[in-house]
Amino acid sequence: MAKAPEEEHPVKAFGWAASDTSGVLSPFKFSRRATGDEDVRFKILYCGICHSDLHLAKNEWGMTKYPILPGHELTGVVTEVGSKVQKYKVGDRVGVGCLVGACHTCESCENSLENYCPKQIQTYNFLNTDGTMTYGGYSDHMVANERYIVRIPDNLPLDAAAPLLCAGITTYSPLRYFGLDKPGMKVGVVGLGGLGHVGVKLAKAMGTIVTVISTSPRKKQEALEVLGADSFLVSSNPEEMQAAMGTLDGIIDTVSAVHALVPLLFLLKNNGKIVLVGAPEKPLELPTFPLIIGRRIVAGSAIGGMKETQEMIDFAAKHNVTPQIEVVPVDYLNTAMERLAKADVKYRFVLDIGNTLKAT
Repeated sequence: MAKAPEEEHPVKAFGWAASDTSGVLSPFKFSRRATGDEDVRFKILYCGICHSDLHLAKNEWGMTKYPILPGHELTGVVTEVGSKVQKYKVGDRVGVGCLVGACHTCESCENSLENYCPKQIQTYNFLNTDGTMTYGGYSDHMVANERYIVRIPDNLPLDAAAPLLCAGITTYSPLRYFGLDKPGMKVGVVGLGGLGHVGVKLAKAMGTIVTVISTSPRKKQEALEVLGADSFLVSSNPEEMQAAMGTLDGIIDTVSAVHALVPLLFLLKNNGKIVLVGAPEKPLELPTFPLIIGRRIVAGSAIGGMKETQEMIDFAAKHNVTPQIEVVPVDYLNTAMERLAKADVKYRFVLDIGNTLKAT
């Protein structure tokens, strides 16, 4: 007979979880494993709310296992380390992103690309090696193998650092891998939400010339004056799009809604590339003609490996790249989810776990 979540492991834990497709979250008692030899345990102080948390809480991707306790942008302070842990000590500022496990033997893992391991274990809604479910960061503490712990530099606030562990690495990795990180390159960012606004800041810190492409003219002033973009295109304005044809070296497309790719492809120079990091629920239409006539590339990218995630965090700290956040108490969580569904946030909610999560 299966044990209740509260009885699966020796260390009691508490958080907020959803129990059905309503996606409504409520207080939830569960347990985490004892600290293993290579494990780091830390008190969670902040956890970002990613749009994927909302999708999964409501089972909109058809893969949710209830009860589900979301959160994969968590930061805090180390409270215990295993006997073989070498990189961390009690009191260190750390975080965990989207991953807590992988096989460590496949080609992806050997190349520090655990994010592409076919046996990866994500921070929540995945089966762990012992057959129990992983639970995320809307909770009081976390334990993970030190390989999946990220050190947070002292000059990076823990609340602002949290969304970087998903939104930051999701945009940083394709900028680096696809060579869109050279000073003077012209890079487009499609969508100005939780992912897009961080992508703009990272691309600017790399020295590129950034164009924001959005359906919303009202975001122009903020894109240019607050986020530091160099130009702004309204994607629904054919005159603006026509005038910008063939001007971009690459595009990071952060949009998770169904949208047209062809107008974006024509913004690219020959040999340009568009990298998809958003996840629309339905397939996008992709005619081949715009690809063929310009030797253009459509690619995809998912978060990043642990080595690159640490590199991204260090880069953000060095260049003072922080997301625009709205810190909210845990009891505001369901309201935050409702607002997120309406895109009513600039640009990322962060839960104040340390001060507002109360066990019941």
